[in-house]
Amino acid sequence: MSAAMTDTARDSRPDVRPPEMRPLSPHLQIWRWHATMAASILHRATGVALYGAAALLVVWLVLVASGPSAYALADAIFDHWFGQLCLYGVVAAIAYHAANGVRHLLWDVGAHLNPKHAEVSAWFAFLIAIAAPTALFAYFFFAERL
Repeated sequence: MSAAMTDTARDSRPDVRPPEMRPLSPHLQIWRWHATMAASILHRATGVALYGAAALLVVWLVLVASGPSAYALADAIFDHWFGQLCLYGVVAAIAYHAANGVRHLLWDVGAHLNPKHAEVSAWFAFLIAIAAPTALFAYFFFAERL
């Protein structure tokens, strides 16, 4: 399309904003937020976060293999409240990503494809993401006290 045609098209359609004035992601401004939309975005975010967690696992393994003083450093980091919060986040990401992966596997075989089932399964994945790390951390907290 030539520059002259572009200018003519802009002038003839005053209700259409030029490309530089249009939003980059109009779907986020037009669509009403719902569980399946949030589930899709969170699935991608947890996938990226788990790559970072895998890199931290490698760092931890190197510290463990480096000897007692390096392991003491890793132990101190994971015993700190921020280290515990990071571990909780990693477990939550694993639990959510796994639950949402099962949801997608069910869709792959043609099950639960209607909107109501998709919405319920999204909320189930959110529940798993909260319940699994909470139960795991409660178990270790109370097992330590016994």
